Amino acid sequence: MAAEVRSPRARYREQNRAEIKTAALQQLAEGGIQAVALTRIAKDMGLSGPALYRYFAGRDDLLGELIRDAYDDVAQAIGQAGGAAAGDARATLHALAGAYRSWAVAQPHRYLLIQGTPLPGYAAPPDTLQRARAVLGPFLKVFAAGEPAEALRPVVAEMDAWVRKDAGVADWVAQHTELPSHDKAAGTALAGTVLAWSQLHGTVGLEVLGQYAGMGHRAPTLLTAQIDTLADSFRL
Repeated sequence: MAAEVRSPRARYREQNRAEIKTAALQQLAEGGIQAVALTRIAKDMGLSGPALYRYFAGRDDLLGELIRDAYDDVAQAIGQAGGAAAGDARATLHALAGAYRSWAVAQPHRYLLIQGTPLPGYAAPPDTLQRARAVLGPFLKVFAAGEPAEALRPVVAEMDAWVRKDAGVADWVAQHTELPSHDKAAGTALAGTVLAWSQLHGTVGLEVLGQYAGMGHRAPTLLTAQIDTLADSFRL
């Protein structure tokens, strides 16, 4: 298929949108989500306020683009890590967790944009949910082959009920595991993934926020131990 030919106007618009997002990310890195201001971006770019609104409808629209980009980037990083380690469930799980942490630590402002405290009054784009699920999708495939320990049965039972009840969740699980919602392994895959996400977010989030400063451990050591414990609990 021939590549799409874009007009000079379209290329100029795309270039300006990219420049606006780059400026917003710089503001985000300097002062957090509250620091993102379209008026300052317009001034720095030599644009009028109204001119900037030709590219983004408002700050929420701009933040929505940054959130989409962040989810897509971390999903790509995790997907690549999973593909490189395919074949050994435990090694793959460590690779996925490591990719998640590496992305977050390298770009803490983007991590906090998607996993930090929500901006009051801001509603994320509807498609954010699908992008967030894409980040965790590779974990489903790993845990689908797991055998959960007895202590995890209550979690698996709730996840089993969820996947049977929610068609969107069932489609998400099936996309990554090819398991129908009535298969018990679907609930196992979902339980492992949710547990992995909570472990990752807790450990990585504390690291990104600097909460481990002055403590006697390294965050990667802690995360490795947590992932090994989780893998043990699913007999991976």
